[in-house]
Amino acid sequence: MIELPNYTRSQLALRNGQDKPEIWVAFKGNIYDVSRSRLWRNGKHYEHWAGQDLTKELTDAPHNEWVFEHFEPIGRLI
Repeated sequence: MIELPNYTRSQLALRNGQDKPEIWVAFKGNIYDVSRSRLWRNGKHYEHWAGQDLTKELTDAPHNEWVFEHFEPIGRLI
């Protein structure tokens, strides 16, 4: 298994679809690149913003964590 690189919250925050072209979100310690998802255009998905940890926010979503099965983790949030 490949060791994933570590990223800080500050590094994650820069991948919000505004400051850099990447659109990243974190969930349960993993970071996912959701740039290819049409649902995350411009770094926003309904009332959720990219570049942050969405672990606590998922409880308000109409889906559960299975949505992250569509994306490979690219890093770990430290």
